Amino acid sequence: MTPQSPLIQVSNLVVRRNTTPVIQDLNFDLNAGERLFLCGDIGSGKSTLLHTLLGFIPFSGEITVFDQLRQSEDDFTDIRGPLGLLFQHPDDQLFGPGVLDDVMFGPLNMGMTQDEARERAIDCLEMLDIIHLKDRAVTEISGGEKNFTALAGVLAMSPSVLLLDEPTNGLNEKNIQRLENILCGLNLPMIVASHNRQFTESMAHRVIPFPCRP
Repeated sequence: MTPQSPLIQVSNLVVRRNTTPVIQDLNFDLNAGERLFLCGDIGSGKSTLLHTLLGFIPFSGEITVFDQLRQSEDDFTDIRGPLGLLFQHPDDQLFGPGVLDDVMFGPLNMGMTQDEARERAIDCLEMLDIIHLKDRAVTEISGGEKNFTALAGVLAMSPSVLLLDEPTNGLNEKNIQRLENILCGLNLPMIVASHNRQFTESMAHRVIPFPCRP
């Protein structure tokens, strides 16, 4: 990948649900350090795009990630770590019995030792100011705490790009501001699906309005 090339390039993307277009003729690039927001109502195709970028949903058109054209599902396998997806609902993402176990899961799957994975997980919990949760069961923490725990699990994988699906869901105003501060401090490129206008206006470098269809 050359220093000037986009991290992600999407050209003439079409995604259908049965025969109905959910996304049609979408074109965009994501560049280093950029925060690109997908803005629209729930059900407008924002989540669909994020899952399509990881090869989970059939599409037509072109998706290029890290200078490689991705077409078949196998082409996407090696980017499912570097593109870190935060699910819209944290309960869909959290499956470890405890908070620390859950955040360690990704690093262990990357081949880290127990000690290395534990250190990485603790670093991420400290960065998000939720280290006090490390010995808690996932079932015992609040919805907002689950959001930040899920984000810690994504960051523990050391992604190159973040894909965030409605990251403010279930957060109060104080925690939304806290999330903004964290994301800005990461200085990572990201694609963010959000229907929160204030969050979008505060964070976005560029906005793509949804739905993207006739």
